[in-house]
Amino acid sequence: MKRAAAFWILAFVVTIASAIYQRMTGPTYPVSGKVVVGGKTVVYRFLRSHDTSGDAPVEVATGDSSATGIMEWKRYKSSDPWMRVPMSNARGTLSASLPRQPAAGKLEYMVMVTSTGEESMLPKEGGVVLRFKGEVPAAVLIVHIFCMFSAMLLSARTGLEFFNPEPKYRRLIPWTIGFLAVGGLILGPIVQKFAFDAYWTGWPFGHDLTDNKTIVALLGWIVAAWMLRRGRDVRAWALGAAILVMAVYMVPHSVLGSELDYSKVSPASGGTKSQRPPSPISPDSVAKPPQ
Repeated sequence: MKRAAAFWILAFVVTIASAIYQRMTGPTYPVSGKVVVGGKTVVYRFLRSHDTSGDAPVEVATGDSSATGIMEWKRYKSSDPWMRVPMSNARGTLSASLPRQPAAGKLEYMVMVTSTGEESMLPKEGGVVLRFKGEVPAAVLIVHIFCMFSAMLLSARTGLEFFNPEPKYRRLIPWTIGFLAVGGLILGPIVQKFAFDAYWTGWPFGHDLTDNKTIVALLGWIVAAWMLRRGRDVRAWALGAAILVMAVYMVPHSVLGSELDYSKVSPASGGTKSQRPPSPISPDSVAKPPQ
């Protein structure tokens, strides 16, 4: 009993650590930081994901009521000119908003802050890319997250049976496969449809690594289950499947995910004004983004 409890605790810790790592390294995690401009500490937290229900806010805390800011943005991977939007200053916080886009539409943006005569482009590394997504019903999202978390937990726990003198796989492997299948192959596409209007964007239809890694993880456990069914010593196969799941889930969530091709979007195709391509402006009036 003590050994089994220790295995469950270790599996839980590994799963939590993996989930946090995946979340914080993914392309939807906000870009944040602080920099000193004109003797003032400027704090920013730029969003990289937002619902299609409205414009995306962009805020920079300067602590200087006289500071000014210019937000520059353009549609990602488009030939659009950079648009410049003056930011308002409310009690030292600069703010502006990015226009709402269709699902999977992406905007690249950055902010030029001026305080006490000193300028700084945020972030210094270059433009931030924000992707718009449709709203997913809370019930669907909660169940999906629960199933995927349970699948990762069960995968880690089943792999640890390798170190059990008398391993018991007949219940653990089916439960692992079940949660992976329901969370990744049933609820995953449903969430994808709500968010980006596409059920599946992985192989063979696309390059979405989130979809592809789900298939890889599931196949690993299906092979282990097949070996168990054939009466083979499944210890090494189960450990290998658990390591495979851990490896593929080290790939950040949403990498190479759905992305709207703006070259195929016509200005006259409908939608709100903010969804349409920006009007051209004089190149001389645009501050160039950092190289």
